[in-house]
Amino acid sequence: MSPSSPLGLSRPVWLIGWVSFFTDMASEMVYPLLPLFLTQVLGAGAMSLGVIEGAAEAANSALKILSGWWADRGSPKKLVFAGYGLASAVRPLIALAHAWPQVLAIRFTDRLGKGIRGAPRDAMLAALAPASERGRVFGFHRAMDHAGAVTGPLIASAFLYFYPGQYRPLFGLTIVPGIVVMLFILRIPEPARREQVRRGAQADQPSGNAPEPAGALRGLGRPFYMAITVILIFSLGNASDAFLLLRLSGLGVPAFWIPLLWSALHVVKSTSSIVGGSLSDRFGRLGLIGLGWIIYAVVYAAFGFFESLPIVITIFLVYGLYFGLSEGAEKAWVADLAPVALRGTAFGIYNAALGVGGLAASLLFGLLWTRVSPRAAFLTGAGLAVLASMLLLSIVQWGRGAPASHVEG
Repeated sequence: MSPSSPLGLSRPVWLIGWVSFFTDMASEMVYPLLPLFLTQVLGAGAMSLGVIEGAAEAANSALKILSGWWADRGSPKKLVFAGYGLASAVRPLIALAHAWPQVLAIRFTDRLGKGIRGAPRDAMLAALAPASERGRVFGFHRAMDHAGAVTGPLIASAFLYFYPGQYRPLFGLTIVPGIVVMLFILRIPEPARREQVRRGAQADQPSGNAPEPAGALRGLGRPFYMAITVILIFSLGNASDAFLLLRLSGLGVPAFWIPLLWSALHVVKSTSSIVGGSLSDRFGRLGLIGLGWIIYAVVYAAFGFFESLPIVITIFLVYGLYFGLSEGAEKAWVADLAPVALRGTAFGIYNAALGVGGLAASLLFGLLWTRVSPRAAFLTGAGLAVLASMLLLSIVQWGRGAPASHVEG
């Protein structure tokens, strides 16, 4: 990386960061308002929200693995362009929806785009990052992602201040950042295969051409699948954040303030992401991930028990620390464990695990919310986070006798 570039990060890393910034700007002009749009405009309920968000995040899980494998064998940039292009094209169509199944179809297609682009993009970032700086690079990327998520709700709130209740025109305006995203992607250079091989040599990992799918899955090794198993267990309790927004609305937060709180949450996410990623480079991935998961458990338990708005809003903002500590560290951990020629496949499996867990978590959350109580739903999520943290601790204990590169990188 060129030391003269901002933050010591290369131009391609910055370009990928700006792509994520504008994508999240567009997405978050819609996402925090979606529960209100569904319930107040379309007349849908909490269970419909669970179906929409769960299906949107996970029905494309197999595609995530395939796109990662394709990235190992061909052109990651083309897959990134296709994935972001699909999402940018369909997102504004929510403005035309008149029933919740239409929103489901649009969100499903939007997330298909995410399934296509996620693993190839992460593999590109891993190829651009020296082994000693992976946490910082992935933390920076998550920070740019969250910075876009700060901007989007602010734009939405300003729009709704002048045009109260005009959700549809607001959703239609997301076509503008979508166009900007595509222009940025065209300027990102395709990572050379020799660069990926060189990065793999720096990390003392094997490289070469990607094998067939079955061989790729076998080649990732036991430590990788142990990591994915624990991450999957945690994700089973990690329901859509739309439920947090629905909880805030149910406790009396006005619609105008929902996007502002969502934006404030992403300020915490963005500022903590670079710090969390850099700390994982210095002190190891697993400790940071575990701390993030414990914060998640505390936040979810508190959302189940407290109903005082000042307390719940404070807890909601603390929730951002979970993302800053764990997201970049998780991705860097995946890159540490995967051979360089299989990184696309590895990130595909990682993203698929998050998707499958997200589907199950959102469906379970919606069911518990509807049939039992919001408290039962939040406490279930907290319990699964605690279980995953305990299993992560067992990996740390097991890893004390294993080479560092196979455990924390």
